[in-house]
Amino acid sequence: MATVVLLAGGKSSRMGTDKLMLPQRDGTVLEQAVRRFSAVFDRVLVSVASPDCYPDIPAERIADEFPGCGPMAGIQAGLKHCRPEGAFFCAADLPFSDPLAARAIMERCPADAEICLTEGPDGRPEPLFGFYRASVLPRAEELLNAGRYRMRDLLDACATCRLTAGEAEGLWNEAGLANMNTPEDYRRLLGGDPG
Repeated sequence: MATVVLLAGGKSSRMGTDKLMLPQRDGTVLEQAVRRFSAVFDRVLVSVASPDCYPDIPAERIADEFPGCGPMAGIQAGLKHCRPEGAFFCAADLPFSDPLAARAIMERCPADAEICLTEGPDGRPEPLFGFYRASVLPRAEELLNAGRYRMRDLLDACATCRLTAGEAEGLWNEAGLANMNTPEDYRRLLGGDPG
């Protein structure tokens, strides 16, 4: 069973409004992400900052146990609900994220790797579009309990496979990994005005 966790616990502070509720085609950015991934994954979870977030989203919601601690808190919460198989994690503010690329990354994950993600030509990994095995959970909890919230610390603490552009066979897609943090990003990517 393939599970994806859409990370939707951010504060949207640079956008000035909840970026996941901004329009995208015939829905919102978050609704479109749920639709895209539901067509390819058996199970779609939405990681939220608190239980009352996005009550109308047609997917199971899981709340952070470590509120205010960034995406690692979403990964920790997601892995607690996905054992034993682990899950693919995708930032929900990637309006063109590709679920087929996500499945392909999962399939390319070596047996001895705990995390598998893509690496661009500049060597920069994308930790919020990657596969995390259940064995990552205790390390994430150790870091969160120690007040260490940087994703880089988690990647360094685990057996991480970074697929290069060649190894990923075109899975690294700059458009698919373009996220929205500011009104300018939204206008550039989706051609709208966040108001």
